[in-house]
Amino acid sequence: MKKYILWIILAIAIILGLIYFFNRNDNLENNTNYNSTRTSQNMTADLNSTDNNEIESPKEENKDEKNEDYNNDSNKIDSESTHSNEDEKKEASQKNTSKESEISSFTTKIYTKDSDRQNNLTIACSTLNNTTIENGKTFSFSKTVGRATSGKGYKKADVFRNGDVVEALGGGLCQVSTTLYNAVLKIPKLKVTERHPHSNKVPYIKSGKDAAVSFGAQDFKFVNNTGNTIKIKATNTKNNVTVKIFKLETN
Repeated sequence: MKKYILWIILAIAIILGLIYFFNRNDNLENNTNYNSTRTSQNMTADLNSTDNNEIESPKEENKDEKNEDYNNDSNKIDSESTHSNEDEKKEASQKNTSKESEISSFTTKIYTKDSDRQNNLTIACSTLNNTTIENGKTFSFSKTVGRATSGKGYKKADVFRNGDVVEALGGGLCQVSTTLYNAVLKIPKLKVTERHPHSNKVPYIKSGKDAAVSFGAQDFKFVNNTGNTIKIKATNTKNNVTVKIFKLETN
């Protein structure tokens, strides 16, 4: 009887031992699988992280390159726009350039070769030269040329005063105003509003065709009714005074 009991106990011990052995192996296997899976996941995460870093870096470079290309394109467009604006302005300026057409000219001869009078003629012509008068505006010789003063370089030369010949600053100015007056008379639409004869005959023009000027007392004026802006060009040599009038027309 005791032998049977011992055999039963031994059998139970062996069975329990086998159960313990198999359960332990299963746990070890599960732990191994778990660690293997975890390691695999970590490696995958590392790989993904590495791949992402490697992919993002070129994206940033591409973005910079695109920005650079965009900036270059923008600068190119701005440059082209600037050149285009400059070309348009240049073209507009050329379109607004006035065309000058001569409509009158008159010349008077210089009989007195006095150097001071020649000096005065040069200053007066230079001051009058390139004067423009818009349509509907009044021209004044006295306002344009101004008072003859030594500060402007004028010298004393012969002038008529109450029929007598005397010396005064600006002697010779009347020949310039007279030459202009006769150029104006050739243009019907230039209306003379003020003109004075000399107190004696002058040698450089026919009687009744002179225009005496004396600042503050006598002036020569006319109104431009031509419908266009006009320009006066006055020049002189040792022998002549010439005044030309041009009509200005925009192209």
